[in-house]
Amino acid sequence: MNLIIFLSSYFIIIISLVGYGVFFQNLSKKKIDLEFEFCLLSSIFIWIIISLFTHFFFSHNFFHNGIILALGLIFFLVNIKKKFYSLKSHFNLTLIIFGILILGLLISKSHDDFSYYHFPYTYYLTQESLIIGVGNLNHGFRTPSSIFYLNSLFYLPSISHFSFNIGATLLFGISNLILIFKLKNDNKFKRYDFIFFLTLLSFLFINIFFYRLSEHGTDRSAQILILILFIEILGLLRNQVNIQNFFSKILILLGLIISLKAFYVLYLLTLIPIFLFVKKKDIKNLKKNFYFYFFFLIGLLLIIINFFNTGCVLYPVEFTCFSNFDWSLKHEAKLMNDWYEQWSKAGAGPNFRVEDPSSYIQGFNWVGNWIDKYFFNKVSDFLLGIFFLLTIVYFTFYSQKLKKIKISKNIYSIFAIIIILFIEWFYNHPSLRYGGYSLIVLILFIPISIYISKFSLNKNFKNRLIFLIIFSLVIFIGRNIYRINLEVNKYDYDLFNKPYYMVNEDYFRISQFMQKIKQQYEICKNKNDINCSIYNGIRIEKKNNYYFLTQKK
Repeated sequence: MNLIIFLSSYFIIIISLVGYGVFFQNLSKKKIDLEFEFCLLSSIFIWIIISLFTHFFFSHNFFHNGIILALGLIFFLVNIKKKFYSLKSHFNLTLIIFGILILGLLISKSHDDFSYYHFPYTYYLTQESLIIGVGNLNHGFRTPSSIFYLNSLFYLPSISHFSFNIGATLLFGISNLILIFKLKNDNKFKRYDFIFFLTLLSFLFINIFFYRLSEHGTDRSAQILILILFIEILGLLRNQVNIQNFFSKILILLGLIISLKAFYVLYLLTLIPIFLFVKKKDIKNLKKNFYFYFFFLIGLLLIIINFFNTGCVLYPVEFTCFSNFDWSLKHEAKLMNDWYEQWSKAGAGPNFRVEDPSSYIQGFNWVGNWIDKYFFNKVSDFLLGIFFLLTIVYFTFYSQKLKKIKISKNIYSIFAIIIILFIEWFYNHPSLRYGGYSLIVLILFIPISIYISKFSLNKNFKNRLIFLIIFSLVIFIGRNIYRINLEVNKYDYDLFNKPYYMVNEDYFRISQFMQKIKQQYEICKNKNDINCSIYNGIRIEKKNNYYFLTQKK
């Protein structure tokens, strides 16, 4: 029975998403004619903005979330007759892709960060409106991701908190749709250039390497969108791009990427080649694009929430922190920044710490240890997998006959941005989860895609293309079926009664801690003892109906 409820809730969310997608497509059609799959992505964008804004005033309870999803269902029912035939292929493929992705959701084993702060923060959003200084409860609460705000909208009756990983599934599914329709359209117009093969490689990559949806979190979701971002930017080289549509896509992608992980603000560098390629009059017309204002709105909301959580605009960047607010965590920012750098440079682990962290992270002192403990553990395995994938694709389309192709010199400026981002990644935080996957893949995929595009295509090209697409989906399905079977046998899961991830009491520790602080506050609010309302080092106050949390100095 629980399986039916879980699947029903999942498809209600999908239908609501499609409803919003159709609504925004109709709304923007006069000025911007976005493809349906990007309209779905824009719906995610809007959902996040709604979630961020309403958090200031309301908890994301059943009533709040029910209204948002119900509107999507209404949009779907109102527009389905008008749009069904024109979007039939899109509807069908959407159902197929999200139907396959169910396998990734079933009894998905959660990662360590999920129980540590992903789940607790999302659950906090469903129980409370904004609490100022909430970053004092958990260091993970100091760097909230938009995926938490998205997932909080799926807190629904019957399935409750067991839907907190659907957000990553939605982003993964939409990304697949974007890539598939790009391949379909390029095939229709016979544009078999390097962008076509880069799109194909990206599709194969995400489905083969990122098959564990429970591991996507904030990291992999953003990196999948980074691949799409660069595919879109490279599309400018074709000189066949609708500029307003293009800007809409870039703003949606950049807005989502930065909101998912704040340090991806560095990817604003991608605007440099765009502004070099695009005419000045088109840039001036950017102000007429309403996604331009949505982009700044989501940025503003995230800055405000970061400030109320930590007293910093961008935690843990120390110079963005204000020390004259009681809840400010400026005194810890430098330490946390150094810790993140130490961890990403393999200077710390579950059972390992370097003796002198401050010296270790300086310059290239860390490289030898990083190569030993991280490169030959994770990066090397990743590279072997990538080379295996490239070998398969290379020989699938191999031809002794090579054709001459023209590559715009502008590609060098785009590739230069990728190299700059790679150098920054390697020097400051060389962990695959911090952008390494997408950057390494782009550096390898772009040159290979250019070379494969030189092959003369034979009559079996389309069949080979379909084979590779099906091949990747079969791997995704097969690996997840194997995973489900392994989880069932290992943990004695009941797939039909408990189809979701396992949750124990520890997941709710921060919410329970918050309730104890509030109880202490209620006991002491009529007393003049300033230390009375301190519980386990946390002081609580209430001003203008907002709770303030500060650390005992």
